[in-house]
Amino acid sequence: MAMATTKQSNDDRSASRQQKVSLAGSTGSIGTQTLDVIASEPERFSLEALGATGRLPEVVIEQVQKFRPAVVAITDPVNGKLIAEKIDSSIDVRLGEDSIESLGECGDVVVNGVVGFAGLSVTLSALLAGKRLALANKESLIAAGPVVQKARRTAGAELVPIDSEHGAIHQCLRSTSHRTNVARLLLTASGGPFRGKSADELSSVTIADALAHPTWSMGPKITIDSSTLMNKGLEVIEANELFGQPAGDDGYGIDFDTIEVVVHPQSIIHSMVEFSDGSTIAQLSQPDMRLPIGYALAYPERIGTPFGKIDWSSLRQLDFEPPDFTAFPCLGLAYEAGRAGGAAPAWLNAANEIAVAAFLGGRIAWRSIPEVISETLQDYDGLQPQNSADVIYADTCARKVAANVVAQMEEVAR
Repeated sequence: MAMATTKQSNDDRSASRQQKVSLAGSTGSIGTQTLDVIASEPERFSLEALGATGRLPEVVIEQVQKFRPAVVAITDPVNGKLIAEKIDSSIDVRLGEDSIESLGECGDVVVNGVVGFAGLSVTLSALLAGKRLALANKESLIAAGPVVQKARRTAGAELVPIDSEHGAIHQCLRSTSHRTNVARLLLTASGGPFRGKSADELSSVTIADALAHPTWSMGPKITIDSSTLMNKGLEVIEANELFGQPAGDDGYGIDFDTIEVVVHPQSIIHSMVEFSDGSTIAQLSQPDMRLPIGYALAYPERIGTPFGKIDWSSLRQLDFEPPDFTAFPCLGLAYEAGRAGGAAPAWLNAANEIAVAAFLGGRIAWRSIPEVISETLQDYDGLQPQNSADVIYADTCARKVAANVVAQMEEVAR
């Protein structure tokens, strides 16, 4: 009889766990994989709200018809009207640039899969609404760290990182209840498509070369960031914001001197935490973003679908090597901006977005990406952002400077 009572209690608990998910960036890599996770456990998750730019209207319509969210937000009003005509009229369709921000107030957990600085409004909206934020948009935390930290202290607000490295660290840190026991955070990097190549060998990189990532399937901007190791540099800053001194009571007292990067080409170990007694705890899985997404959605519990499960009978070796700061200067630039603090990371991020867009547009060479960033950072004015308006101002200033640097490079190349 007691066992029957326990089973009923577990069933009740499972039923009460269903999370209503609000998803910003539904047509991107994170968005589509989030929908995979929701579809894999429909008894546990439902889609409350969905947001996208609208550039892929057919994809949005298909997603809405399959998952039937109550709210749909489309930033492109023209395509948004076309989408609205094709879906159930009972759905609350919100159009315009500000519509995506409203998703932060929907559901129980908000997934921010928006690419780039544009994701800041969703991050702040979700935290200020006291929601759990499943954050894949690292740029908003990096560029607006001081502002996001204030929002993070809102009652009920909770931030769980989605990306594989910080999701791994988040899991490893659950092994200790003593924050002073953490000695180092070790972020692993696949090394991207150019691992082992010298600066001279990278002088003629093509767009196709840079987009050919060896282990992960990601969007073009993040893939280029991986090729330059800027993605890892941004993750170093993000790790400091999530787990370091800026996080206050949520942090572990670490700083940029105790956040390190190690190249691990197999992408099986996603990051590690070293403790004061010399022991290291790592999180291992096959490279599958659905695992950290599912972790963030179900936290503090775990989903039942084994995304990323390892076949231990076939895993033969795990290799490690230090990153090459000379061949990949973006990593060093990120450390410099992180240590400078203030709005320097916002300038770094903005300059990088401009440089990557220019490279993908065929306007500058791959090797010019760090040059654009370095020259832009020389004009950083020392601003210490106090609110989102300050962050937007810093982002705007840095983009103007970076755009001018790109234009000058094009003029010289003619």
